[in-house]
Amino acid sequence: MLKDKVIIVTGGAGRIGSAFIKAIVAQNGTGVIAETNVAKADALKEEILKTNAKAKIEVLNIDICSKNSVEGAIEILRDKYGRIDALVNNAYPISKNFGKNFFEIDMQDFNNFVSLHLGGYFNISQIFVKYFLEQGYGNIINISSIQGIGAPAFETYEGTNMHSPIEYTAVKHGLIGMTKYMAKMFKKDHIRVNAISPGGILDGQPEPFLSQYKRRCGTKGMLDASDIAGALIYLLSDSSKFVNGQNIVVDDGFSL
Repeated sequence: MLKDKVIIVTGGAGRIGSAFIKAIVAQNGTGVIAETNVAKADALKEEILKTNAKAKIEVLNIDICSKNSVEGAIEILRDKYGRIDALVNNAYPISKNFGKNFFEIDMQDFNNFVSLHLGGYFNISQIFVKYFLEQGYGNIINISSIQGIGAPAFETYEGTNMHSPIEYTAVKHGLIGMTKYMAKMFKKDHIRVNAISPGGILDGQPEPFLSQYKRRCGTKGMLDASDIAGALIYLLSDSSKFVNGQNIVVDDGFSL
């Protein structure tokens, strides 16, 4: 479904990003692992090549908050491939004091996370849109969250030390708004912008949380990162060429 497409995934060596890269190369696309942690990206590349020697993979050191870093990456890919078909905004930059409770976080901590995360997504998107306008087409997919469409289910955290930071919810809501804004602004320029909002992803969470979370779901509850990949491949492929400004929720019914 992605033959000959060049697709850059920020945070491409992370939990969700690595599943995305594996899915992209499995569909004969060129997966570009965009990371600040190049060693982790190189390790993922080697892992994939061991089972699929023909996989087309690139590793690029990219800081989504740096204009020079993003522009340099675009230049490298343009020179090598002559095109970039899509950007998947999946990076998860966090500020120093991210994750405090509601009454512990101060305004500076809140602003720092919003600046890094939502601001970083804006920075790289703005630069890529400029490139896509020159190229004549483009595709951006933003990875939001079920907390981008609603408030956290606080009851799922009862009996655990877990909680959901308010700045995370604010950023993920903002990301969906930014998705719609860009989709509408550039819909006449052959540039599509969509979002995916995953439910919770398994990552060693405690049993009380997992069981309480699953009660709100259908058959699985917390998802594996690979469960999100199908929605991504659809939005990257020509099968979705008239889908624009949408947010696809993949959460096993949690948000219903």
